[in-house]
Amino acid sequence: MRKKKKMNRIKNNGLFWFTFLLLVCISFPVSASTDAKQGEVDVQDIVFSHIKDAYTWHITEWNGKEISIPLPVLLKSEERGWDLFLSSHLHHGNVHHNYYISKEGKHAGKVVEKNSRGEEVKPWDLSLTKNVCGLLLSCGLLLFIVLRTARWYKKHPYEAPGGFTGLMEMAVMFIHDGVVKEGIGKEYKPFSSYLLTVFFFILINNLIGIIPIFPGGANITGNITITAVLALCTFLAVNLFATKEYWKEIFWPNAPIFLKLPLPIMPFVEFFGILTKPFALMIRLFANIMAGHTIILALTCLIFITASMGTAINGTMTIVSVLFTVFMNCLELLVACLQAYIFTLLSANYIGLAKVRE
Repeated sequence: MRKKKKMNRIKNNGLFWFTFLLLVCISFPVSASTDAKQGEVDVQDIVFSHIKDAYTWHITEWNGKEISIPLPVLLKSEERGWDLFLSSHLHHGNVHHNYYISKEGKHAGKVVEKNSRGEEVKPWDLSLTKNVCGLLLSCGLLLFIVLRTARWYKKHPYEAPGGFTGLMEMAVMFIHDGVVKEGIGKEYKPFSSYLLTVFFFILINNLIGIIPIFPGGANITGNITITAVLALCTFLAVNLFATKEYWKEIFWPNAPIFLKLPLPIMPFVEFFGILTKPFALMIRLFANIMAGHTIILALTCLIFITASMGTAINGTMTIVSVLFTVFMNCLELLVACLQAYIFTLLSANYIGLAKVRE
């Protein structure tokens, strides 16, 4: 018994140190070849260059050279029509077919062109960017996980699942029974597939965004466009399938008459609430994910900021940076799961409020 306990203790300690070293490796998403070569580090540029979308998928740097995957750029110019080429033609400020990447102004970081009047304009852009590739990756991974789990149940209809399939069953039943059914009520079935898809979609994208090495690192749920589409889907699910009682409470709520006539104060507040609910969903998910990535990148930049301050200060700040970044990565794992749960829970509650009958 003592030998068995000792072996279990060794395994647990080994698992702990393996996890710690893995988190340390994950804690360095910023390349050491930043502007530190000039003795100066532009933290804002480093942070936003990793968070914002890009026309190339950066992998790493080797001997001072960037290793990245050029992505296809598909544009439609008002004067020349459609054009398709690889983003490598636009590297280092190059101009290709009158297109270039703007470095300042409202179109900073986007492909623009000069029209016949010499004005900088943005063409219709349907390019395959880093976030789009990350989105395709996460959707493919989600389909693989769901279809793999469904195939197992088809082959083993009378067996209790274990391993990854058992973990999936636990997660699905937790969301289905504890969130969807509890939040919506009796009429939950038409919305269960949507809410389960939303939960796993957000969860997978959040987890992929934490991994800084290729093919991870795409800041998908930290992109307000993605969260806006998810919030719009919930907005449509709530309002397109709402009951008459729901709309009655919007335009003629159960409130004192002086709050409805002659000025429709309460109807205005209730109608405004229709828009604030999806807006809150959009901002909450976007802000939490982007803030987490920003803090981790800023903490990592401490190593390069203090590089010119001497060995003692730089060594101390390196240890502090690593410890705090490991802590933030652990916290980000919690936030990744929590934000997926909160978005699904609030969506279910909003749908349930629209389906309640008096």
